[in-house]
Amino acid sequence: MQVASLRYDVIFKKAFGDVEVFKAFAKDFLGVDLNIDKVETEKKFSPPIGKVDSRFDLYAEDLTNRVIVDIQHRRYDDHYDRFLHYHCAALLEQVSTAKNYSPALTVFTIVVSTSGTKEDVAIAEINFDPFDFLTQQRLSKIPHRVLYLSPKHVNQQVPEPYRQWLQLIQDSLDEQAEESCYDKPELRHVLDLIKVDGLTPQDRARLKDEYALEQALRQEKREEFEKGEQRGLEKGLELGEQRGLELGKLEIARKLQAQGMSIEQIEQLTGLSRGLWQ
Repeated sequence: MQVASLRYDVIFKKAFGDVEVFKAFAKDFLGVDLNIDKVETEKKFSPPIGKVDSRFDLYAEDLTNRVIVDIQHRRYDDHYDRFLHYHCAALLEQVSTAKNYSPALTVFTIVVSTSGTKEDVAIAEINFDPFDFLTQQRLSKIPHRVLYLSPKHVNQQVPEPYRQWLQLIQDSLDEQAEESCYDKPELRHVLDLIKVDGLTPQDRARLKDEYALEQALRQEKREEFEKGEQRGLEKGLELGEQRGLELGKLEIARKLQAQGMSIEQIEQLTGLSRGLWQ
């Protein structure tokens, strides 16, 4: 079936911003049962926490849990640190108004990267719970977690229920998905939400805007690369000319010496020291 790619913000938020899909996603990856009736998009704290105004793609919380989901297609060098910062902001926002340093809500952050690099793995985790250094047993004191998902690295070794979620995201990237591969009702609902035939005019408009921005960024990157190539070529030609001139002077110096001209005269005529041609 033809689907819109989950690499685009508008499509990812349309699918995973659905309350039932969001709850199922959190249940399968985090093991938490969320009691929510809405999922916020583009969530920000007011006032901002710290000197960077963090913003979350998808955000939901109930009486005990705060769950953040971010979709990332462009890969930045600070990928892991960036979302750790977002996670910490969601922790600090609670502590700023609490009587002590224990936040009332457990914070879970899930980062979905559709352009994972070869250094990534299908599922990586930062688990904040301390553990006994000698026995390696966790102390069950701090429940907060960050998950980094890379659908690009999904394979048969990834167990269920994780594999089908990652596979669906990866399948959508080429705008085609095989419906028969997914048996979970929530996953089939995702497919219904992202069907090309079911997109609203508003969805299509935002999708075109994202596509245009992506093409502009690619063009800008291509032009920067071409400029770099041109500068490199010009520099290479300049160095080649200089090298050719130097080789020509060396050949002249050797011929003049063979004809009996003094070293001092050769140095004066060519500007080369005697060690270069002798």
